[in-house]
Amino acid sequence: MTRRIAFVTGGAGFIGSNIVARLAEDRGLDVVVCDRLREVERGKWRNIAKHPIGDFVAPEDMFDWLEKRWRDIEIVVHMAAVSSTTEPDADKIVHSNFTLSRDLFRWCSDRQRRLVYASSAATYGDGGQGFDDDNDYEALAALRPLNTYGWSKALTDLFAVRQALRDYAPPQWVGLKFFNVYGPNEEHKLAMKSVAAQIWPHVQAGQTVQLFKSYRPDVPDGGQSRDFIYVRDAADVVAWLLENPQVNGVYNLGSGQARTFADMAQAVFKAAGRPPVIDYTPMPPAIRDKYQYFTQAKMDRLRAAGYAAPLTPLEEGIADYVGRYLTQPDPYR
Repeated sequence: MTRRIAFVTGGAGFIGSNIVARLAEDRGLDVVVCDRLREVERGKWRNIAKHPIGDFVAPEDMFDWLEKRWRDIEIVVHMAAVSSTTEPDADKIVHSNFTLSRDLFRWCSDRQRRLVYASSAATYGDGGQGFDDDNDYEALAALRPLNTYGWSKALTDLFAVRQALRDYAPPQWVGLKFFNVYGPNEEHKLAMKSVAAQIWPHVQAGQTVQLFKSYRPDVPDGGQSRDFIYVRDAADVVAWLLENPQVNGVYNLGSGQARTFADMAQAVFKAAGRPPVIDYTPMPPAIRDKYQYFTQAKMDRLRAAGYAAPLTPLEEGIADYVGRYLTQPDPYR
């Protein structure tokens, strides 16, 4: 019997493990995780402990493993990345976020295997040019990310579009520009967790929550806005792509609705059944000049491609996150 394999890099990480959980619902699909679990105490292994996986592969063994089993590979879902926007080692960022993505794109092209990879809303920089996921090469090349992380993701999008224009691409290739994702299985991310996860211990303890002050006169403290997307929706989109191999290109993946950090904090307090108590703290000088005050995904292209499922509103997503995960003894999906 022919095996069907979904190979998920970064599969024990935050978004990756939620994709693994979603794809593992298909018992006819072997979901293989490629990742590093690192220290037991950080609990990253718990992100995948509740789901059957077909194999676990160390990153340094990835291409050897793929070469031996390439005929059974149905899709490669590439979520592995250095996601910290404050990582000081630019070579590490470029190797992890661009070079590896480039090599996987080429491998999938050569072997004619499908590929979904993680891009980022960080490619849009300060948002001055909007958040339209235009796949025109010149439009992508005109984007000016604010940090090395965003630049590395923009490089991958440009490479993918350029290869597709040269007719050297996988039979399906999709880059997903993730906006601000929150939800279960992000505990190991420490300082890079979503605001909801970071403030939860304070909300739970009945303490004051700290948000950043604003340094723009037209934006109140806590009024900085993001497009927050529940990780369940992100995993559902990847599962939908698996069923729709005709979809290709770079797509935004957000809720389509900008909400403030104050909105998110208030939603967490409400889900906990507590009155909101919020204070505002100075933003570190190192990030003040590079801070995004607004992001909002334009979702028209994904909708036009056929994705019709509703996207979870912020209050509904936070209520689910708090009620089903953060308040539970075992908070992992």
